[in-house]
Amino acid sequence: MPMMDPQELRSKLTGVIAFPVTPFSPADLSLDLEGYRANVREMLDFDMAALVAAGGTGELYSLTPDEILSVVKATVEETQGKTPVLAGVGFGGGLSRELARAATEAGADGILMFPPYYPDADFEGLLDYYKGIAANTSLGLLLYSRDWVKLSPANVARLCDEIPNLIALKEGQADLRTYQRIMARMGDRLHWIGGIGDDMVPGYYSIGIRTYTSSIATIAPRLSLQLHERASMLDNASLDRLMKNYVLPLYGLRARRKGYEVTVMKEAMNLLGKKGGVVRPPLPRDLREGEREEIEKLLAAYAPVL
Repeated sequence: MPMMDPQELRSKLTGVIAFPVTPFSPADLSLDLEGYRANVREMLDFDMAALVAAGGTGELYSLTPDEILSVVKATVEETQGKTPVLAGVGFGGGLSRELARAATEAGADGILMFPPYYPDADFEGLLDYYKGIAANTSLGLLLYSRDWVKLSPANVARLCDEIPNLIALKEGQADLRTYQRIMARMGDRLHWIGGIGDDMVPGYYSIGIRTYTSSIATIAPRLSLQLHERASMLDNASLDRLMKNYVLPLYGLRARRKGYEVTVMKEAMNLLGKKGGVVRPPLPRDLREGEREEIEKLLAAYAPVL
């Protein structure tokens, strides 16, 4: 299959970008690749704009380089070109370059660039980190601004000047004020993606964004698509009902502990008969007393959108 041109990839990134979890065996935390493939096949029944292999919800930073490559290859094989595959790349300068090169050779359609391991790096160091990734692939690059990577409009302009195949910015700070300033400065140079969660759809879409990354797609892809559709149509009444009935209760549970955003989603998948498995450290593996029952009750309410 020919390599996807960065601008062709950009043209496909409207709607919902889904993040399959990476299932690990409860017995020994080994990678359950067949379970992962089964989850990807289920997602392909829905019209997703792209799938991210080894993203944040996919626990990129708990995977070995070989496991990351296995996950990327499995995603490419299962999708068979039906939807673009974005490969998560992060860690540090040497490993990030190797991962970008390997994902390109494995048939990925784009690269989602995570922050490097080093917190609060100087911008010049960050620039070199992203340029190093870009030098090892001709694929379209999506920059994920999250955690300690907080970019100003001037930072983004510099990145765009020096990285021609940078095609999109995924906002993961929930900072709409800064995001609007970046969008105003850069215009259509980049594709704009709401990237911190389904609960931010109303805010993102109110400033003109029409693409978001969804972890709810791991359990209820239909709901993710409904959120995109209602928000795109500015059907605020319907969107508000979806948020109050489904999204906010789930995100409230996820916010109780650091790392719960993956732990809770995996447990919900297990309860639905999907291949969620367990998380790897340092994410919290065990739910607190009564929380599994809360998730069961929430999923019963989810029945109309599953």
